[in-house]
Amino acid sequence: MPIPFFGALFGSTAAMSDKFPVQKTEGEWQAQLSPEQFRILRKKGTEPPGSGTYDKHYPSSGVYTCTGCNAPLYKANHKFDSGCGWPAFWDAVPGAVGQRDDSTFGMKRTEIVCNSCGGHLGHIFKGEGFKNPKDERHCVNSVSINFSPEENK
Repeated sequence: MPIPFFGALFGSTAAMSDKFPVQKTEGEWQAQLSPEQFRILRKKGTEPPGSGTYDKHYPSSGVYTCTGCNAPLYKANHKFDSGCGWPAFWDAVPGAVGQRDDSTFGMKRTEIVCNSCGGHLGHIFKGEGFKNPKDERHCVNSVSINFSPEENK
């Protein structure tokens, strides 16, 4: 049986077929993003747990934006410590994050993507018993986001 994390670490080569407002060719994305950013955002990879810049980052205000297109995705006050090894948010900026079924590696999960460029952010998990208003955990790769202390991004 394949190990789900191992497969997710290296990413999928499945192409994204959805149309998003920000459209670029694979070559344009490769020129803009670092190899690690490209692997995660465009090929649906995963960074190792606990390795990301924003895993233990807890500012009181600000906004996290998409690394690929700079669209605002999450507010700092929606971030919480889930202990999962990746940045966790209980809600997104309204309309900023899309969800789609992901059954890769024999698992049933929900992928989250930037609704502006389609970049892979991570996965959302619901009903885990976290004490937040939605009982949700958006498990996001640090590589997929940037932080700005400015709220009005």
